[in-house]
Amino acid sequence: MAKIKLTKNEQKAQKDALKMYQRYLPTLTLKKQQLQTEIRTIESEAISVRKQREALEKEFEVWIAVFGEENVFLPNIVTVSNIRKGIGNIAGVKIPTYQGADFARGDYDLYETPLWVDMAADCMEKALSLDLEAEVLDEQVRLLRKELLTTSQRVNLFEKVKIPEAKENIKKISVYLGDQDTSAVVRSKISKKKIEQRDAAAAAAALANGEGVAVV
Repeated sequence: MAKIKLTKNEQKAQKDALKMYQRYLPTLTLKKQQLQTEIRTIESEAISVRKQREALEKEFEVWIAVFGEENVFLPNIVTVSNIRKGIGNIAGVKIPTYQGADFARGDYDLYETPLWVDMAADCMEKALSLDLEAEVLDEQVRLLRKELLTTSQRVNLFEKVKIPEAKENIKKISVYLGDQDTSAVVRSKISKKKIEQRDAAAAAAALANGEGVAVV
């Protein structure tokens, strides 16, 4: 704990700081809870997207035998030409949003190539799109977790350090100022008593001097 000045100005500064911490803490706590909820929601959505991807992969298994028998479906027959992303905002955090993707297909002879190749390519585009969506959701979670860490650290700082520290400082200053006021009162009483004693002594001396004078 840093050394503080035991003054009224410092006492006011500490009280103002305490009010600020207590005012912002509920907002930070609410933000922390919101981030935790959003992260759980997005993680659940990512799981759902990946399950859809797994379902499509099972559909691909139907085509695998055909791909092996007829070497016509090449891996690069479907490629991603553009990923469309937007920008969202959750609890003040900017996150990417997935808005779709554009795909390009390799050149192949529509007359010579079996019909199932087009159907498989369509399925592959869907699978790639789901992969891209899952990646964007993962990025959202990463950014929100980073903000959650920062927010949690601030909540802990306010709850466990700043607020208790400000309260302790206010108490320490109040005790010191109270002691100073008490000392001032005591000193004032002592001074008053000394003055009274001095005046009484002076009065007694004057009286004694008056009684010792002969009357003509």
